Amino acid sequence: MRVKVNALILISVFALSSCKTQVLPENTVQTDIKQVVNSADVVLVDVRIPEQYAEATAKDAVNIPLAELSNNIDSLKGKKVVVFCNKGIQADQAVEILKKKGVDVYDGTTWKNVKAIQEEK
Repeated sequence: MRVKVNALILISVFALSSCKTQVLPENTVQTDIKQVVNSADVVLVDVRIPEQYAEATAKDAVNIPLAELSNNIDSLKGKKVVVFCNKGIQADQAVEILKKKGVDVYDGTTWKNVKAIQEEK
């Protein structure tokens, strides 16, 4: 019985010691999206297809469809970028692509969200 208890304690110690708190890099710290959207040096990127972009988008947004995003990484490097789409799904994908390439990127979720933030000023 004592061996089983010791084995259980030993297993618990190993399991708990393997659960380390992950320190997030500084660029992943939560940032107030309102401040980013309204900053003077931000590039707003609508990742929807051109037809959707033409219907409506946020003020001063550029259209780089998600399918073409990888071809435009160099033009976004060194800039603060907010990406958005219709429902946030493509924006999430765009964030992952851009983060992997070292772009300072923020998720604006939807064009309506970004537009509402701009109109709050």
